[in-house]
Amino acid sequence: MTHLNSLDVQLAQDLGDFTDDDLDVVFTPKECRTLQPSLPEEGVELDPHVRDCVQTYIREWLIVNRKNQGSPEICGFKKTGSRKDFHKTLPKQTFESETLECSEPAAQAGPRHLNVLCDVSGKGPVTACDFDLRSLQPDKRLENLLEQVSAEDFEKQNEEARRTNRQAELFALYPSVDEEDAVEIRPVPECPKEHLGNRILVKLLTLKFEIEIEPLFASIALYDVKERKKISENFHCDLNSDQFKGFLRAHTPSVAASSQARSAVFSVTYPSSDIYLVVKIEKVLQQGEIGDCAEPYLVIKESDGGKSKEKIEKLKLQAESFCQRLGKYRMPFAWAPISLSSFFNVSTLEREVTDVTDVVGRSSVGERRTLAQSRRLSERALSLEENGVGSNFKTSTLSVSSFFKQEGDRLSDEDLFKFLADYKRSSSLQRRVKSIPGLLRLEISTAPEIINCCLTPEMLPVKPFPENRTRPYKEILEFPTREVYVPHTVYRNLLYVYPQRLNFVNKLASARNITIKIQFMCGEDASSAMPVIFGKSSGPEFLQEVYTAITYHNKSPDFYEEVKIKLPAKLTVNHHLLFTFYHISCQQKQGASVETLLGYSWLPILLNERLQTGSYCLPVALEKLPPNYSMHSAEKVPLQNPPIKWAEGHKGVFNIEVQAVSSVHTQDNHLEKFFTLCHSLESQVTFPIRVLDQKISEMALEHELKLSIICLNSSRLEPLVLFLHLVLDKLFQLSVQPMVIAGQTANFSQFAFESVVAIANSLHNSKDLSKDQHGRNCLLASYVHYVFRLPELQRDVPKSGAPTALPDPRYHTYGRTSAAAVSSKLLQARVMSSSNPDLVGTHSAADEEVKNIMSSKIADRNCSRMSYYCSGNSDVPSSTTAPRPASKKHFHEELALQMVVSTGMVRETVFKYAWFFFELLVKSMAQHVHNMDKRDSFRRTRFSDRFMDDITTIVNVVTSEIAALLVKPQKENEQAEKMNISLAFFLYDLLSLMDRGFVFNLIRHYCNQLSAKLNNLPTLISMRLEFLRILCSHEHYLNLNLFFMNADTAPTSPCPSISSQNSSSCSSFQDQKIASMFDLTSEYRQQHFLTGLLFTELAAALDAEVEGISKVQRKAVSAIHSLLSSHDLDPRCVKPEVKVKIAALYLPLVGIILDALPQLCDFTVVDTRRYRTSGSDEEQEGAGAINQNVALAIAGNNFNLKTSGIVLSSLPYKQYNMLNADTTRNLMICFLWIMKNADQSLIRKWIADLPSMQLNRILDLLFICVLCFEYKGKQNSDKVSTQVLQKSRDVKARLEEALLRGEGARGEMMRRRAPGNDRFPGLNENLRWKKEQTHWRQANEKLDKTKAELDQEALISGNLATEAHLIILDMQENIIQASSALDCKDSLLGGVLRVLVNSLNCDQSTTYLTHCFATLRALIAKFGDLLFEEEVEQCFDLCHQVLHHCSSSMDVTRSQACATLYLLMRFSFGATSNFARVKMQVTMSLASLVGRAPDFNEEHLRRSLRTILAYSEEDTAMQMTPFPTQVEELLCNLNSILYDTVKMREFQEDPEMLMDLMYRIAKSYQASPDLRLTWLQNMAEKHTKKKCYTEAAMCLVHAAALVAEYLSMLEDHSYLPVGSVSFQNISSNVLEESVVSDDTLSPDEDGVCAGQYFTESGLVGLLEQAAELFSTGGLYETVNEVYKLVIPILEAHREFRKLTLTHSKLQRAFDSIVNKDHKRMFGTYFRVGFFGSKFGDLDEQEFVYKEPAITKLPEISHRLEAFYGQCFGAEFVEVIKDSTPVDKTKLDPNKAYIQITFVEPYFDEYEMKDRVTYFEKNFNLRRFMYTTPFTLEGRPRGELHEQYRRNTVLTTMHAFPYIKTRISVIQKEEFVLTPIEVAIEDMKKKTLQLAVAINQEPPDPKMLQMVLQGSVGATVNQGPLEVAQVFLAEIPADPKLYRHHNKLRLCFKEFIMRCGEAVEKNKRLITADQREYQQELKKNYSKLKENLRPMIERKIPELYKPIFRVESQKRDSFHRSSFRKCETQLSQGS
Repeated sequence: MTHLNSLDVQLAQDLGDFTDDDLDVVFTPKECRTLQPSLPEEGVELDPHVRDCVQTYIREWLIVNRKNQGSPEICGFKKTGSRKDFHKTLPKQTFESETLECSEPAAQAGPRHLNVLCDVSGKGPVTACDFDLRSLQPDKRLENLLEQVSAEDFEKQNEEARRTNRQAELFALYPSVDEEDAVEIRPVPECPKEHLGNRILVKLLTLKFEIEIEPLFASIALYDVKERKKISENFHCDLNSDQFKGFLRAHTPSVAASSQARSAVFSVTYPSSDIYLVVKIEKVLQQGEIGDCAEPYLVIKESDGGKSKEKIEKLKLQAESFCQRLGKYRMPFAWAPISLSSFFNVSTLEREVTDVTDVVGRSSVGERRTLAQSRRLSERALSLEENGVGSNFKTSTLSVSSFFKQEGDRLSDEDLFKFLADYKRSSSLQRRVKSIPGLLRLEISTAPEIINCCLTPEMLPVKPFPENRTRPYKEILEFPTREVYVPHTVYRNLLYVYPQRLNFVNKLASARNITIKIQFMCGEDASSAMPVIFGKSSGPEFLQEVYTAITYHNKSPDFYEEVKIKLPAKLTVNHHLLFTFYHISCQQKQGASVETLLGYSWLPILLNERLQTGSYCLPVALEKLPPNYSMHSAEKVPLQNPPIKWAEGHKGVFNIEVQAVSSVHTQDNHLEKFFTLCHSLESQVTFPIRVLDQKISEMALEHELKLSIICLNSSRLEPLVLFLHLVLDKLFQLSVQPMVIAGQTANFSQFAFESVVAIANSLHNSKDLSKDQHGRNCLLASYVHYVFRLPELQRDVPKSGAPTALPDPRYHTYGRTSAAAVSSKLLQARVMSSSNPDLVGTHSAADEEVKNIMSSKIADRNCSRMSYYCSGNSDVPSSTTAPRPASKKHFHEELALQMVVSTGMVRETVFKYAWFFFELLVKSMAQHVHNMDKRDSFRRTRFSDRFMDDITTIVNVVTSEIAALLVKPQKENEQAEKMNISLAFFLYDLLSLMDRGFVFNLIRHYCNQLSAKLNNLPTLISMRLEFLRILCSHEHYLNLNLFFMNADTAPTSPCPSISSQNSSSCSSFQDQKIASMFDLTSEYRQQHFLTGLLFTELAAALDAEVEGISKVQRKAVSAIHSLLSSHDLDPRCVKPEVKVKIAALYLPLVGIILDALPQLCDFTVVDTRRYRTSGSDEEQEGAGAINQNVALAIAGNNFNLKTSGIVLSSLPYKQYNMLNADTTRNLMICFLWIMKNADQSLIRKWIADLPSMQLNRILDLLFICVLCFEYKGKQNSDKVSTQVLQKSRDVKARLEEALLRGEGARGEMMRRRAPGNDRFPGLNENLRWKKEQTHWRQANEKLDKTKAELDQEALISGNLATEAHLIILDMQENIIQASSALDCKDSLLGGVLRVLVNSLNCDQSTTYLTHCFATLRALIAKFGDLLFEEEVEQCFDLCHQVLHHCSSSMDVTRSQACATLYLLMRFSFGATSNFARVKMQVTMSLASLVGRAPDFNEEHLRRSLRTILAYSEEDTAMQMTPFPTQVEELLCNLNSILYDTVKMREFQEDPEMLMDLMYRIAKSYQASPDLRLTWLQNMAEKHTKKKCYTEAAMCLVHAAALVAEYLSMLEDHSYLPVGSVSFQNISSNVLEESVVSDDTLSPDEDGVCAGQYFTESGLVGLLEQAAELFSTGGLYETVNEVYKLVIPILEAHREFRKLTLTHSKLQRAFDSIVNKDHKRMFGTYFRVGFFGSKFGDLDEQEFVYKEPAITKLPEISHRLEAFYGQCFGAEFVEVIKDSTPVDKTKLDPNKAYIQITFVEPYFDEYEMKDRVTYFEKNFNLRRFMYTTPFTLEGRPRGELHEQYRRNTVLTTMHAFPYIKTRISVIQKEEFVLTPIEVAIEDMKKKTLQLAVAINQEPPDPKMLQMVLQGSVGATVNQGPLEVAQVFLAEIPADPKLYRHHNKLRLCFKEFIMRCGEAVEKNKRLITADQREYQQELKKNYSKLKENLRPMIERKIPELYKPIFRVESQKRDSFHRSSFRKCETQLSQGS
């Protein structure tokens, strides 16, 4: 690296130079729970196997660390974004949106007042003359705003200000990206630990019975009823008082502290509701059955006093004497079960399957195991809480108040389980079991993590263990119900003996009270009993013998004793269990001893040198045992002389069970054999050796060992896992250890390797074992990480020397063994790997040499053994000068070789679980390098060429294997992904060990090979991405990429060891084309190898157009993002100069992002609709597919580093695949990071050279960035679309949907990658890996955050928003500065302004606003003239935004905005010396602000106006011009507009009043079209918010008409509408907009009609918007009318694309008319009258209100009553319920009355001819009618002949729909109908109903029957018949009524005819079951017809006289308008 200049060298070192080695081999002491590690007893020569076990358990972990990976905190910060205290360093950013929210609620309090709107006559705005701006105090002005400063200085000052107080790390503010993609995180496996289940602490507090007469002894244990298994050892506890303990003093020689425990810690791995804690109580043996002994406890009570007292004393004395005599014997007494089901909470047991089993490493979650879970696994910290075990369970004290008496014949465990099952069913045992009253109090709780003063089951003290505690806690060993797969890590060697039953029934009479003495013997004489039996309570810690409890007078007793024995580490054939049987005499007889010997039995501990366990039935010898009995088992003793006398003739009479819990004895035949054979090679043994029941000779040894290696995998999984570490160590030892067996070289490498492969396979395939998130088996992972070390080659230990002289090499902690004694030259030849196909022919020679060596060595031996490990060369060369032995076996070489030469299934498995072998390789290579001589540290020469070839082969094979899997169907993809990740990690590790050029070549092979074999682009890119992502996470990634080199100084090969041509300084940009630095060139890809590859993938992914690419694009962006994030947060990269270099390395990314511009998510629409399509990523793909060959060319060529890839932009334009919001945001943050950290001068130079198209792209990009990083605020947190908080509404909706569809989390998981659900990684650690959590669950948790968390998040996101926007601002400044030299600045300026204005539109912090306004002022100063001439629209937006900020509540922002606005005016005045245009724009901005912004504050704005006034007064330079007066004029105008707002604010709650006011304001601007237009738009906006779409559309139509008027004045085009007249078809109201008055402004005046709408495109825009709204409101006919005006304009402009769109919209409108016609709902109308002086102007006013369709009268009534009730108080408001005319005199003057009546549209008959359709009858309405029934007496209703009706017709001022929803009534007409006229109307209505029902198509039988029933039904009250009887029964006396009479008669005639038709029609429609109903109808009809006939047929003769006179006579009644109108009304209403 000599060619680097000094600065670069320095930087390279800062980043962790790699000349030193990256990997560090560290020994970490094992964490030991106990004070001293558990070890075998001292001073014993151990078996090799035991020695190996112990060594494995106590030796240190060997861990390979990366030196430069930094401390874990840094990595944590880098990867997780877990920023505990980071937020404390951030400044608080102030956002106006948040300050407002705090102060708002106060404003709402207090009663509201109704403000009366006085009609202001006179023109002009509603001004408040009494309000003077000058009376206000102006804000603080900015210093030196008015001084003259050159533009350059101004920019410089701004830049300096921006550069101060900036956040250094951008990514620290950005939420870390979703961990789903973070493949580069390799979870550190769990450290192997001793297994502990769920721990429960049980404390025994007291044990008392009714009487206390003797000592009692308790023992407790856990039992699982369902599994019928005892699941813990016994815990013995002595709760006796000192007095009773004294009774036994003679029998307790000493009391160990450990035996005084009263608290036990039980462990339960598999909780279930069937677990019981069983307490057994024993007492000292006494005469009598258990029942007799229990009698006093049942009968006597201590509380009785008197006689009882005497009895108790007597019993005490009795007990004392028994204790002295029989104190060492016990008898059963009582027991009690305690169910723990409440503790192991039953409801959680469903979860038991998944959660609880994690403890043992079961994983039911499938492969996606998360880190947290696997971590939990070996901490075993699955606490009870996590299972819900005892989750609601704090410490609970239980009391047992009754005990079951033990039954002498039912003491066995079998009986106990029966009892417990009974007890579980009925919670009491059968009646016949007596219960003894008593009290046992105990406390159960979850055991804390740390318990002071605790002992393990071996009585070892656990840390922390204070000296002074007396009563320790005891850990009780668990016997789990199922297997526990956790490898042994501590030495444990326990034996449990359970005597079960003895059958002495046929034995002599003396055997009645039988006890067994149990001893563990190491020889046959009495003194050989070993003190290894654990004592019980209050006694010694270890005993030599133990006696079982005695059942009185029982010849075949059951026993329940548990004898716990500490097994000696070295067992011999002499060790055995001895059982001695005694009869105990309870009565004291003169001279007789207590014990009478009955017999003996025994059990040898070893059988065939293997521990004996299981159940046995032993015979009992009745006499003294013969010598050497223990050499044989009791059943197979050879015949003795004299013969042994056996009970029952040598039959088995004694049942016993023996169990071992040992981490030394494998208790598995296959393992036993394997270990034995291995040790036979290691140590001196005499052949033949015995293995289990076979003998193996030396000749057969090799064969047997191979067999045992092959069979290893057949052993049971549990023992294999338990001894996994040792088994693997041994196999690896065998694979490299040179062997000589029976004089022949033996090679086990291949067998050992295949066995390892088989074991790896079965561990991975076991359902019961857990895997991490990369699918790696956790047991193997932790083995490689912690346990594995290079096998040490054994040397031969000569027998003649003292064996202790040579240290045992197995006890070396991975040291370097000394050089071998035998000349290494001779040995070299013999170690050749027999499985290596390359080494043929050398064997014969080797064998010769071997023979020579052998013969020379044998002479020195005094044993003829010829099988041993021969002394391999150690890892240290014997001398540094000697050449390195070529054939010495190195483990890594052997392993690589075996991987290469494996075949068949073995090969398949090796590559399937390649990660394991890769990690083994890496760890062994690291140790090899560590052990090497440091001088030999050239990476090139560290490893042999053959090894490097093997590695190349392996990488190629794995790559092709991956490709092969990916071509197979879907199932294999996951496997391929895992292999891909393993391979990447392998190469990642090799970069730290091997020559980097070599590794880079491997990477290149990989990439090319995949491209060649895969044709599915997404899969290809996805694979390579994950692969590169892992490599790029290398800690020396930056150095590997030579980032400190400049493009012209870098070497041209991927091999970093070649020096480059010349060196030049870092900043030599001059002669070089800067533009190429921002492109991905082939030179770049050669110099920056990995980054080049990564960018190539990103570019290919973004550019591809195939199915399924979205996911890949997300992955690619996420990879780059996480890389940059890790640099940003890397402490080595803090220096700015380093960051500049890094940013330079990433410049090509800018080019890629610019090319991807069209694909970025459009944040302007993101909220209203989801991305382009809904559904999964796959559906989201673009339609235009890319040609497959092109795609492959892009993908493939990019890896061929010779040619440069196809230039992407040259591809034809195609349909892009859009990125979703998250991906876009991640990409944008990367762009901003580069822009922030790159060399700014470089960026300016680059911008200066860019063509304007590219510059515009950059501006577009910045525009997107602005929206991308908009601050969403705390209050808004549920809607935040950043990843930090999820969109909760979507989530809830999806949750509901999922629940409704019955999908659970599964369905949710399937869909969770759909776009648009912004996922969020946890800011805090605990959420990071919970991948299985369904999405909504996470979101809801997130929403329940504490306030502090929300504040912290808001703080961070506020800083992110500020920093991001400042970077954008810097960029814009760069663009402005770079482009001021260019000619294209006018177009650029617009772009820059657009971005700036857009950023002002977002919620920004005061920090940003200050800088932004400064930049704006600089722009105004620099380009003022351009701004006002060219950028009219931008200028308007700018005014709008600046004004908006003038109304800010923040003083800082206000003063900045005022200064900017003042400058804007001043410069515009300078530019045109009349700033009419700016004036107009400001006025319009204010008008629209006032109308739209709900949170608008006029106080602040007034204050700002005052400040501007102050500026103009202080501005000396302008005093001589008309400018100050114009400013003042403008400000007064603005002030008056503000006055309107104040009014509006008052009516905020009354929508109708508010609209009236806005309407009035708009009207007052009739003279200034721009402002009227603005107000009309404000109204439209308000209407849209209230969902009154038709009214909103009308506002826009009025606006369009206004524009049309002015356009027609300006230009005369035939295709334009001729002013408002053209709009008549849309609405008659539009004529209001016609410009006829004298005071109309001429449109030519400067500043008038200058807005964007007063153009043809503006007009079209307004009309199109209106059409959309009409369409939403359902007025499709109007849509057509609107487009009639639009189409000619579009045709004239030849806008065919727009015409297509327009016609398609028209088609939709007409379709809707056809499909929906009668289903459409138009408004409902009500007449509302206000009465009462409280209403002010509204008093006695009547309005027609338009309400949404189907509004019922009660709804509007309730709304108005509630609203006015709030204004005046509910008690003062009354709604008049009827529609009769209101008499004001009768009303209470203090009340407000509202009268509401439903009204219907009303049409004259002539109108009905035009209004044919349903729409026409509901559009353009001005007249409405309502009817009021009354009688002359004043009641509303009466008999038929007295019922009158009043019809009232109202006419409104404008036609509905209008630009408001209520219109005042201007005319009222009333008509009264007489009773007969009412009858005629009703009959007509009925007839019409019948006609409609008959002619309905398709027929509706239900409707028909309903109408018929109402017409002919017999019971119809006031029905047709009654009407006829009242009015037609006789001819009226009054001739005036003749006409009415006749008319009614004709009505009836038609009516009865229609009834007939209806009955006939019904007959055709009915079903069979309605026949009777039809008969009934028919009968009723006939009856009605009969009754009506006489009346219908009677004519009035006068009416039918012949007519003599021709002149017509005036007939009053016919001219009565009411009559005519009623008919039309009815026909229309029907």
